[in-house]
Amino acid sequence: MTLAERMYLPAIAQGLGITIKHFFKKKATINYPEETRQRSDIWRGLHVLKRDENGAERCTACGLCAVACPAEAITMTAGERKKGEEHLYREEKYAVTYEVNMLRCIFCGLCEEACPKAAIFLQDDKIAPARYERDEFIYGKDRLVEPLKTTETK
Repeated sequence: MTLAERMYLPAIAQGLGITIKHFFKKKATINYPEETRQRSDIWRGLHVLKRDENGAERCTACGLCAVACPAEAITMTAGERKKGEEHLYREEKYAVTYEVNMLRCIFCGLCEEACPKAAIFLQDDKIAPARYERDEFIYGKDRLVEPLKTTETK
């Protein structure tokens, strides 16, 4: 080895060359809240529990979505509809509690494919927001159920 090679001068010059080359490349970062990246056509976002055309919840608590979930992120408790709740739920059986643990979810979409009633849907326009506490990532029916559509009369 020559004196220059023993002092690592070629290696240092090569490393500096790579560093200088990166200074002139296009930046990979974006200013997130102001700018958003273009998403793929098959991108899957936040979950939503859909309602039917009459405003009743579609979920019948069959549990197929929970069984299909490879990350075991979905849990639910089934209950029977009481008299007078016909307008709230489609079937006699409904999900009393329905929770999706967003920390475990891998957004694969298998729950959406497994649902026979098309009750769960992964939105293509919403991202799970950043939170500070772990319990804020467990989404219950209060966050998952689609809001009722109000019709304005003029």
